[in-house]
Amino acid sequence: MEDYIVSARKYRPMNFDSVVGQRALTTTLKNAIATGKLAHAYLFCGPRGVGKTTCARIFAKTINCQHLTPEGEACGTCESCQAFSEQRSYNIHELDAASNNSVEDIRTLIEQVRIPPQIGQYKVFIIDEVHMLSTAAFNAFLKTLEEPPHHAIFILATTEKHKILPTILSRCQIYDFNRMNVNDTVDHLKYVAEKEGINAETEALNVIAQKADGGMRDALSIFDQVVSFTGGNVTYQRVIENLNVLDYEYYFRITDSLIGNKVPEAMLLLNEILNKGFDGHHFITGLASHMRDLLVSRDSSTLPLLEVSDGVRARYSEQAQRCETKFLYRAIKVCNDCDLNYRASKNKRLLVEITLIQLAQLTTEDADTWCGRSPKKILKPLFSKLAADTHAVNPQANAESHPETPAPVVSVPQQKVPTNAAQPQAEAPATKRPPFLQTTQQTSKIPVLKQGQLGISIRQPFTSAQPANSPTPVQSAATPNAASTNAAPAYEDYIFNEKDIIHYWLDFANKLPIEENATAGRMKNMRPQLLNDTTFEVTVENELVVKTMQAMAPQIIEHMRAQLHNSKIEMKVRAIEASEAKRAYSRVEQFQMMIKKNPALQKMKEALGLELD
Repeated sequence: MEDYIVSARKYRPMNFDSVVGQRALTTTLKNAIATGKLAHAYLFCGPRGVGKTTCARIFAKTINCQHLTPEGEACGTCESCQAFSEQRSYNIHELDAASNNSVEDIRTLIEQVRIPPQIGQYKVFIIDEVHMLSTAAFNAFLKTLEEPPHHAIFILATTEKHKILPTILSRCQIYDFNRMNVNDTVDHLKYVAEKEGINAETEALNVIAQKADGGMRDALSIFDQVVSFTGGNVTYQRVIENLNVLDYEYYFRITDSLIGNKVPEAMLLLNEILNKGFDGHHFITGLASHMRDLLVSRDSSTLPLLEVSDGVRARYSEQAQRCETKFLYRAIKVCNDCDLNYRASKNKRLLVEITLIQLAQLTTEDADTWCGRSPKKILKPLFSKLAADTHAVNPQANAESHPETPAPVVSVPQQKVPTNAAQPQAEAPATKRPPFLQTTQQTSKIPVLKQGQLGISIRQPFTSAQPANSPTPVQSAATPNAASTNAAPAYEDYIFNEKDIIHYWLDFANKLPIEENATAGRMKNMRPQLLNDTTFEVTVENELVVKTMQAMAPQIIEHMRAQLHNSKIEMKVRAIEASEAKRAYSRVEQFQMMIKKNPALQKMKEALGLELD
């Protein structure tokens, strides 16, 4: 049996034209060779398996070729090319920096640099995984790398450019290699399959290319594995079976279920996927990628971002037209949140199921209006129709659960108002409990009134006997045509205190969007002070913060008026004065204060000869 060679080695490119997916780099290197403008040091960086070391070897072979072709490629027939092909060339030296990363290894390399080539013009030193060199080895290499002999060329290859010293980077020409796209990988796999006489479906090769994640060496290794499994007949079903890849058909089916709000069907599909051995994390990340692919399929300008075959592309386009853009935005957000929380979850399957329920409810008619933020994580009842039928059969229970009668009204004892001959004494009308004092599940705090009994508004109708400087209340409900003349609900001008102002001040700060985190944090450190019955004051650090708070004052005042039901609330902002600022004590002042409390500290300081920093 003849020796078997894996495809990654057997079909390794031997010239620049056969390099896949790096057309710009290979053209640059060929032009540099043709014009004789060769640098003394190159740095090839990029992901694994994209051709860094291969291009370095081709470059070393080409610059020593004695008979270049008109296209700028090595001839392959001269003595230098033959020695390179037979791996006996003394002009090419490869060093694996992962295992030879000491100063002694670099010194040995420097000794070899001094020897000129016997055949050809250049000696090429390829250092692979150069980021593994120690700092001392890098420093020992600096001088030689900057000013090598004219016959020496260094090619450094690495997958982690950020780990290389800047002094090394500044001495090299840097070439960044790209990841292989799916189409280029599929085309190369088709070429290999044709050479090997293997039948391969395009869909199957597409799955292999996606699994390789941009690395051609990985793609060829997976291809060899699949060929061994299928016996030379590479089909889509056999590939997903061998590579344990979740079929995209499941994602199309489950997306159809989510669009149609079919939660039971989605749950059954999830159960089928889990029974096949796939974990929930793998499924949810795949679903997020599927939603992303649907999103890019809706616009022709983003369609090139979809790296799939033509048949699958048509299915994506068809399903994307049935999905609203806001649904896809929110679906990607929900799936991403599940991905982030999956590792910390105790019940991982339940987390995925809840995510599917949330996704299925994104397209319901009563779904929250999309405003660019993440959707609220609220699960709506799945059996709303059954609940509605129950209320229809038993209307009495429905009436009891949703009473229409208002809350009992608490009346206030009559206020004694001075009378005169011109106007008779007016009675204080009965007042109702303020909305923010009602005991409900939504109320997080019961404000404390300054006057009167708990839960009683002591509004007083306007009379001529009132003092001139007293605030004018809103129009009383007893005024004729009050409801007809003002359709909008008016505030009741309830009494509040400083605790109420602080409570709703913090409530406003907590409701600010994420973009205003800095302002929210600053507001939480402020403490409003009540100047009189309707005006509160906020002191800030400087005039810049004053301008910021004054810009937000209309929103804050409207929030306070709505929450405290008082239309006369006003807000003042001023910068804190120097006399009000609290200065931090120095170490000497702190020690002097401690001595006043305990004089023995001074004696201890003198006895030990201590000094304050």
